[in-house]
Amino acid sequence: MRDEAVAALAEAANNYLGTSHRRDGVKSVVARIRAGLGELFALPAGYEVLLGLGGSTLFWDAAAFGLIEQRSTHLVLGEFSSKFAAVAAAAPHLDDPMVYETAPGDTPPLADAIAGDVYAYPHNETSTGVKVAVHRPATSDALVVVDATSAAGGLPVDPAEFDVYYFAPQKCFASDGGLWLALCSPAAVERIKRIAAGGRYVPASLDLAVALENSRLDQTYNTPALATLFLFDQQLQWMLAGGGLTFTTARTGASAGIVYSWADDHKYAAPFVKDPSSRSNVTATIDFDERVDAAALARALRSNGIVDVEPYRKLGRNQLRIALFPAIEPDDVATLTAAIDYLVEHMAG
Repeated sequence: MRDEAVAALAEAANNYLGTSHRRDGVKSVVARIRAGLGELFALPAGYEVLLGLGGSTLFWDAAAFGLIEQRSTHLVLGEFSSKFAAVAAAAPHLDDPMVYETAPGDTPPLADAIAGDVYAYPHNETSTGVKVAVHRPATSDALVVVDATSAAGGLPVDPAEFDVYYFAPQKCFASDGGLWLALCSPAAVERIKRIAAGGRYVPASLDLAVALENSRLDQTYNTPALATLFLFDQQLQWMLAGGGLTFTTARTGASAGIVYSWADDHKYAAPFVKDPSSRSNVTATIDFDERVDAAALARALRSNGIVDVEPYRKLGRNQLRIALFPAIEPDDVATLTAAIDYLVEHMAG
Protein backbone atom coordinates (compact mmCIF):
# COMPACT_ATOMS: atom_id res chain seq x y z
CA MET A 1 0.00 0.00 0.00
CA ARG A 2 1.27 3.44 -0.87
CA ASP A 3 1.82 5.78 2.07
CA GLU A 4 -0.17 8.48 0.27
CA ALA A 5 -3.25 6.24 0.09
CA VAL A 6 -3.09 5.38 3.79
CA ALA A 7 -2.69 9.08 4.65
CA ALA A 8 -5.71 9.93 2.49
CA LEU A 9 -7.78 7.31 4.33
CA ALA A 10 -6.76 8.75 7.68
CA GLU A 11 -7.73 12.24 6.52
CA ALA A 12 -11.13 11.05 5.28
CA ALA A 13 -11.83 8.71 8.20
CA ASN A 14 -14.13 10.92 10.28
CA ASN A 15 -16.61 11.45 7.45
CA TYR A 16 -16.22 8.11 5.71
CA LEU A 17 -15.48 5.14 7.98
CA GLY A 18 -18.60 3.76 9.64
CA THR A 19 -20.91 5.19 6.98
CA SER A 20 -23.65 2.98 5.55
CA HIS A 21 -22.56 1.39 2.30
CA ARG A 22 -25.83 2.51 0.75
CA ARG A 23 -25.16 6.19 1.41
CA ASP A 24 -23.76 8.58 -1.18
CA GLY A 25 -20.39 8.86 0.53
CA VAL A 26 -19.66 5.18 -0.13
CA LYS A 27 -21.69 4.70 -3.30
CA SER A 28 -19.68 7.49 -4.95
CA VAL A 29 -16.46 5.55 -4.22
CA VAL A 30 -17.95 2.39 -5.73
CA ALA A 31 -19.12 4.37 -8.76
CA ARG A 32 -15.63 5.78 -9.20
CA ILE A 33 -14.13 2.28 -8.95
CA ARG A 34 -16.52 0.85 -11.54
CA ALA A 35 -15.93 3.73 -13.94
CA GLY A 36 -12.18 3.70 -13.31
CA LEU A 37 -11.89 -0.02 -14.06
CA GLY A 38 -13.79 0.50 -17.29
CA GLU A 39 -11.27 3.17 -18.24
CA LEU A 40 -8.20 1.26 -17.05
CA PHE A 41 -9.07 -1.85 -19.03
CA ALA A 42 -10.66 -0.01 -21.98
CA LEU A 43 -13.80 -2.11 -21.63
CA PRO A 44 -15.93 -2.21 -24.79
CA ALA A 45 -19.54 -1.12 -24.79
CA GLY A 46 -21.77 -3.57 -22.97
CA TYR A 47 -19.12 -4.84 -20.54
CA GLU A 48 -20.07 -4.38 -16.89
CA VAL A 49 -18.10 -4.25 -13.63
CA LEU A 50 -19.55 -6.44 -10.88
CA LEU A 51 -18.41 -6.56 -7.29
CA GLY A 52 -19.22 -8.60 -4.22
CA LEU A 53 -17.80 -9.79 -0.92
CA GLY A 54 -15.55 -12.72 -0.18
CA GLY A 55 -12.62 -12.44 -2.57
CA SER A 56 -11.68 -14.68 -5.48
CA THR A 57 -12.15 -17.84 -3.40
CA LEU A 58 -15.83 -17.02 -2.98
CA PHE A 59 -16.09 -16.10 -6.65
CA TRP A 60 -15.26 -19.71 -7.62
CA ASP A 61 -18.36 -20.82 -5.72
CA ALA A 62 -20.42 -18.05 -7.28
CA ALA A 63 -19.19 -19.08 -10.75
CA ALA A 64 -20.17 -22.69 -10.10
CA PHE A 65 -23.70 -21.48 -9.38
CA GLY A 66 -24.02 -18.59 -11.80
CA LEU A 67 -21.64 -18.99 -14.78
CA ILE A 68 -21.20 -22.71 -15.46
CA GLU A 69 -24.37 -24.08 -16.99
CA GLN A 70 -23.37 -27.72 -17.20
CA ARG A 71 -19.65 -28.35 -17.66
CA SER A 72 -16.36 -26.44 -17.59
CA THR A 73 -12.82 -26.91 -18.88
CA HIS A 74 -9.89 -25.84 -16.68
CA LEU A 75 -6.19 -25.23 -17.19
CA VAL A 76 -4.53 -26.23 -13.91
CA LEU A 77 -0.94 -25.09 -13.35
CA GLY A 78 -0.75 -24.51 -9.62
CA GLU A 79 -2.66 -24.27 -6.37
CA PHE A 80 -5.21 -21.59 -7.23
CA SER A 81 -6.15 -22.84 -10.67
CA SER A 82 -6.59 -26.31 -9.13
CA LYS A 83 -8.99 -24.94 -6.51
CA PHE A 84 -11.45 -23.60 -9.07
CA ALA A 85 -11.37 -26.95 -10.89
CA ALA A 86 -12.04 -28.70 -7.57
CA VAL A 87 -15.04 -26.44 -6.90
CA ALA A 88 -16.51 -27.35 -10.29
CA ALA A 89 -15.84 -31.05 -9.70
CA ALA A 90 -17.57 -30.99 -6.31
CA ALA A 91 -20.69 -29.12 -7.45
CA PRO A 92 -23.50 -31.72 -7.48
CA HIS A 93 -25.50 -29.89 -10.14
CA LEU A 94 -22.62 -29.84 -12.68
CA ASP A 95 -21.01 -32.49 -14.85
CA ASP A 96 -17.40 -33.41 -14.11
CA PRO A 97 -15.07 -30.77 -15.57
CA MET A 98 -12.41 -31.37 -18.19
CA VAL A 99 -9.05 -30.63 -16.56
CA TYR A 100 -5.74 -30.08 -18.34
CA GLU A 101 -3.07 -30.21 -15.64
CA THR A 102 0.53 -29.02 -15.95
CA ALA A 103 3.33 -29.43 -13.41
CA PRO A 104 3.88 -26.29 -11.30
CA GLY A 105 6.38 -23.98 -12.97
CA ASP A 106 5.84 -25.40 -16.45
CA THR A 107 4.20 -23.56 -19.32
CA PRO A 108 0.72 -25.00 -19.87
CA PRO A 109 -0.20 -26.23 -23.33
CA LEU A 110 -3.40 -24.54 -24.43
CA ALA A 111 -6.34 -26.89 -24.59
CA ASP A 112 -7.18 -28.21 -28.07
CA ALA A 113 -10.75 -29.19 -27.20
CA ILE A 114 -12.94 -27.17 -24.88
CA ALA A 115 -15.62 -29.26 -23.23
CA GLY A 116 -18.70 -27.50 -21.97
CA ASP A 117 -19.70 -23.88 -21.61
CA VAL A 118 -16.90 -22.29 -19.52
CA TYR A 119 -13.15 -22.22 -20.22
CA ALA A 120 -11.29 -21.27 -17.03
CA TYR A 121 -7.64 -20.49 -16.39
CA PRO A 122 -5.47 -17.97 -14.53
CA HIS A 123 -3.81 -15.00 -16.16
CA ASN A 124 -1.13 -15.39 -13.50
CA GLU A 125 -0.80 -18.46 -11.27
CA THR A 126 -0.05 -16.74 -7.97
CA SER A 127 1.47 -19.81 -6.34
CA THR A 128 4.14 -20.44 -9.00
CA GLY A 129 4.72 -17.22 -10.95
CA VAL A 130 3.64 -18.61 -14.34
CA LYS A 131 1.64 -16.32 -16.61
CA VAL A 132 -0.76 -17.44 -19.31
CA ALA A 133 -1.72 -15.34 -22.31
CA VAL A 134 -5.38 -14.37 -22.09
CA HIS A 135 -6.94 -16.07 -25.11
CA ARG A 136 -10.13 -17.43 -26.59
CA PRO A 137 -10.26 -21.02 -27.86
CA ALA A 138 -10.47 -21.23 -31.60
CA THR A 139 -13.24 -23.80 -31.80
CA SER A 140 -15.60 -23.05 -28.91
CA ASP A 141 -18.09 -20.44 -27.83
CA ALA A 142 -17.59 -21.22 -24.13
CA LEU A 143 -17.34 -18.26 -21.80
CA VAL A 144 -13.68 -17.42 -21.12
CA VAL A 145 -13.40 -16.97 -17.35
CA VAL A 146 -9.97 -15.72 -16.24
CA ASP A 147 -8.61 -15.62 -12.69
CA ALA A 148 -6.73 -12.31 -12.60
CA THR A 149 -6.31 -12.01 -8.83
CA SER A 150 -2.59 -11.23 -8.96
CA ALA A 151 -2.52 -10.05 -12.58
CA ALA A 152 -5.22 -7.42 -12.97
CA GLY A 153 -3.63 -4.00 -13.23
CA GLY A 154 -0.10 -5.36 -13.57
CA LEU A 155 -0.20 -7.35 -16.81
CA PRO A 156 -1.53 -6.21 -20.20
CA VAL A 157 -4.83 -7.71 -21.31
CA ASP A 158 -7.23 -7.35 -24.24
CA PRO A 159 -10.87 -7.44 -23.02
CA ALA A 160 -11.95 -8.90 -26.36
CA GLU A 161 -10.21 -12.12 -25.26
CA PHE A 162 -12.25 -12.71 -22.07
CA ASP A 163 -15.84 -12.85 -20.90
CA VAL A 164 -15.11 -12.67 -17.18
CA TYR A 165 -11.88 -11.25 -15.73
CA TYR A 166 -12.15 -11.54 -11.96
CA PHE A 167 -9.81 -10.45 -9.20
CA ALA A 168 -9.46 -9.13 -5.66
CA PRO A 169 -7.90 -5.81 -4.62
CA GLN A 170 -5.05 -6.96 -2.34
CA LYS A 171 -2.43 -7.42 -5.06
CA CYS A 172 -1.92 -4.89 -7.87
CA PHE A 173 -4.64 -2.63 -6.47
CA ALA A 174 -2.76 -2.20 -3.17
CA SER A 175 -5.75 -2.59 -0.89
CA ASP A 176 -7.04 -5.29 1.48
CA GLY A 177 -8.78 -8.54 0.60
CA GLY A 178 -12.37 -9.66 1.13
CA LEU A 179 -13.81 -8.21 -2.07
CA TRP A 180 -14.15 -9.65 -5.56
CA LEU A 181 -14.57 -7.76 -8.82
CA ALA A 182 -15.46 -9.17 -12.20
CA LEU A 183 -15.28 -7.49 -15.60
CA CYS A 184 -18.10 -9.16 -17.53
CA SER A 185 -18.84 -9.20 -21.25
CA PRO A 186 -22.39 -8.98 -22.59
CA ALA A 187 -22.31 -12.76 -23.11
CA ALA A 188 -21.39 -13.27 -19.45
CA VAL A 189 -24.14 -10.91 -18.30
CA GLU A 190 -26.64 -12.79 -20.47
CA ARG A 191 -25.44 -16.13 -18.98
CA ILE A 192 -25.86 -14.79 -15.43
CA LYS A 193 -29.41 -13.65 -16.19
CA ARG A 194 -30.36 -16.88 -17.98
CA ILE A 195 -29.18 -19.13 -15.15
CA ALA A 196 -30.94 -16.94 -12.59
CA ALA A 197 -34.17 -17.16 -14.59
CA GLY A 198 -33.89 -20.93 -14.91
CA GLY A 199 -34.82 -21.74 -11.35
CA ARG A 200 -31.44 -23.07 -10.10
CA TYR A 201 -31.14 -22.61 -6.36
CA VAL A 202 -28.40 -20.11 -5.51
CA PRO A 203 -27.69 -18.65 -2.04
CA ALA A 204 -28.17 -14.90 -2.24
CA SER A 205 -24.58 -14.17 -1.16
CA LEU A 206 -23.33 -16.27 -4.11
CA ASP A 207 -25.91 -15.12 -6.63
CA LEU A 208 -24.24 -13.26 -9.50
CA ALA A 209 -27.62 -11.90 -10.59
CA VAL A 210 -27.94 -10.25 -7.16
CA ALA A 211 -24.39 -8.93 -7.52
CA LEU A 212 -25.26 -7.57 -10.97
CA GLU A 213 -28.36 -5.82 -9.67
CA ASN A 214 -26.52 -4.24 -6.74
CA SER A 215 -23.44 -3.29 -8.75
CA ARG A 216 -25.59 -1.32 -11.15
CA LEU A 217 -26.65 0.66 -8.05
CA ASP A 218 -23.00 1.18 -7.06
CA GLN A 219 -23.27 -0.98 -3.96
CA THR A 220 -22.78 -4.53 -2.70
CA TYR A 221 -25.51 -6.90 -1.50
CA ASN A 222 -24.21 -6.79 2.08
CA THR A 223 -21.87 -4.45 3.96
CA PRO A 224 -18.30 -4.24 2.62
CA ALA A 225 -15.13 -3.10 4.36
CA LEU A 226 -15.15 0.61 3.60
CA ALA A 227 -11.39 1.02 4.07
CA THR A 228 -10.83 -1.63 1.38
CA LEU A 229 -12.98 0.29 -1.09
CA PHE A 230 -11.26 3.58 -0.28
CA LEU A 231 -7.72 2.22 -0.66
CA PHE A 232 -8.72 0.44 -3.86
CA ASP A 233 -10.04 3.67 -5.31
CA GLN A 234 -6.90 5.55 -4.27
CA GLN A 235 -4.69 3.05 -6.08
CA LEU A 236 -6.92 2.98 -9.14
CA GLN A 237 -6.91 6.77 -9.47
CA TRP A 238 -3.09 6.76 -9.09
CA MET A 239 -2.87 4.21 -11.90
CA LEU A 240 -5.09 6.26 -14.18
CA ALA A 241 -3.24 9.50 -13.42
CA GLY A 242 0.06 7.82 -14.28
CA GLY A 243 -1.14 6.63 -17.68
CA GLY A 244 -3.22 3.50 -17.06
CA LEU A 245 -2.05 0.01 -17.95
CA THR A 246 0.82 1.41 -20.03
CA PHE A 247 2.14 3.01 -16.85
CA THR A 248 1.53 0.10 -14.49
CA THR A 249 2.85 -2.62 -16.79
CA ALA A 250 6.00 -0.58 -17.40
CA ARG A 251 6.59 -0.52 -13.64
CA THR A 252 6.01 -4.26 -13.18
CA GLY A 253 8.15 -4.94 -16.25
CA ALA A 254 11.00 -2.88 -14.82
CA SER A 255 10.81 -4.71 -11.49
CA ALA A 256 10.67 -8.09 -13.21
CA GLY A 257 13.68 -7.21 -15.35
CA ILE A 258 15.66 -6.44 -12.20
CA VAL A 259 14.74 -9.69 -10.45
CA TYR A 260 15.16 -12.08 -13.36
CA SER A 261 18.40 -10.55 -14.60
CA TRP A 262 19.77 -10.81 -11.07
CA ALA A 263 18.65 -14.42 -10.66
CA ASP A 264 19.84 -15.52 -14.11
CA ASP A 265 23.36 -14.34 -13.24
CA HIS A 266 23.38 -15.54 -9.64
CA LYS A 267 25.76 -18.13 -8.21
CA TYR A 268 23.17 -19.67 -5.92
CA ALA A 269 19.80 -18.68 -7.43
CA ALA A 270 17.77 -19.20 -10.60
CA PRO A 271 14.22 -18.42 -11.77
CA PHE A 272 11.85 -21.30 -10.97
CA VAL A 273 9.98 -20.76 -14.25
CA LYS A 274 12.42 -21.88 -16.92
CA ASP A 275 10.64 -20.44 -19.97
CA PRO A 276 11.36 -16.67 -19.95
CA SER A 277 8.18 -15.96 -21.93
CA SER A 278 6.09 -17.54 -19.16
CA ARG A 279 7.74 -15.75 -16.24
CA SER A 280 5.35 -13.47 -14.42
CA ASN A 281 5.95 -9.73 -14.17
CA VAL A 282 3.87 -9.54 -10.98
CA THR A 283 5.05 -12.54 -8.90
CA ALA A 284 8.62 -13.81 -9.33
CA THR A 285 9.59 -17.21 -7.92
CA ILE A 286 13.32 -17.68 -7.38
CA ASP A 287 14.89 -21.04 -6.47
CA PHE A 288 18.06 -21.36 -4.38
CA ASP A 289 20.47 -24.30 -4.31
CA GLU A 290 21.05 -26.40 -1.22
CA ARG A 291 23.80 -24.12 0.10
CA VAL A 292 21.17 -21.47 0.88
CA ASP A 293 18.22 -22.11 3.20
CA ALA A 294 15.52 -19.95 1.61
CA ALA A 295 13.28 -20.19 4.69
CA ALA A 296 16.11 -18.90 6.89
CA LEU A 297 16.79 -16.21 4.30
CA ALA A 298 13.14 -15.09 4.43
CA ARG A 299 13.27 -15.00 8.24
CA ALA A 300 16.43 -12.89 8.18
CA LEU A 301 14.85 -10.47 5.71
CA ARG A 302 11.69 -10.22 7.80
CA SER A 303 13.68 -9.52 10.96
CA ASN A 304 15.18 -6.55 9.11
CA GLY A 305 11.84 -5.17 7.99
CA ILE A 306 11.75 -6.76 4.50
CA VAL A 307 8.57 -8.82 4.60
CA ASP A 308 6.42 -11.19 2.57
CA VAL A 309 8.98 -12.89 0.33
CA GLU A 310 8.17 -16.40 1.58
CA PRO A 311 7.35 -19.07 -1.03
CA TYR A 312 3.88 -20.51 -1.43
CA ARG A 313 3.61 -22.96 1.45
CA LYS A 314 2.20 -25.94 -0.45
CA LEU A 315 4.74 -25.76 -3.26
CA GLY A 316 7.45 -26.94 -0.89
CA ARG A 317 10.42 -25.53 -2.75
CA ASN A 318 13.59 -23.87 -1.50
CA GLN A 319 12.66 -20.51 -2.97
CA LEU A 320 11.48 -16.97 -2.43
CA ARG A 321 8.34 -15.52 -4.01
CA ILE A 322 8.68 -11.80 -4.68
CA ALA A 323 5.78 -9.44 -5.36
CA LEU A 324 6.34 -6.99 -8.22
CA PHE A 325 3.05 -5.12 -8.09
CA PRO A 326 2.70 -1.59 -9.55
CA ALA A 327 2.80 0.22 -6.19
CA ILE A 328 6.22 -1.29 -5.47
CA GLU A 329 9.08 0.95 -6.54
CA PRO A 330 11.51 -0.84 -8.91
CA ASP A 331 14.35 0.78 -6.96
CA ASP A 332 13.09 -1.05 -3.86
CA VAL A 333 13.25 -4.32 -5.78
CA ALA A 334 16.89 -3.57 -6.60
CA THR A 335 17.51 -2.89 -2.90
CA LEU A 336 15.91 -6.24 -2.09
CA THR A 337 18.28 -8.12 -4.40
CA ALA A 338 21.23 -6.38 -2.75
CA ALA A 339 19.93 -7.34 0.69
CA ILE A 340 19.54 -10.97 -0.43
CA ASP A 341 23.09 -10.96 -1.79
CA TYR A 342 24.42 -9.66 1.52
CA LEU A 343 22.64 -12.37 3.50
CA VAL A 344 23.46 -15.16 1.04
CA GLU A 345 27.14 -14.27 1.18
CA HIS A 346 27.11 -14.89 4.92
CA MET A 347 24.78 -17.91 4.84
CA ALA A 348 26.56 -19.77 2.03
CA GLY A 349 29.99 -19.07 3.41
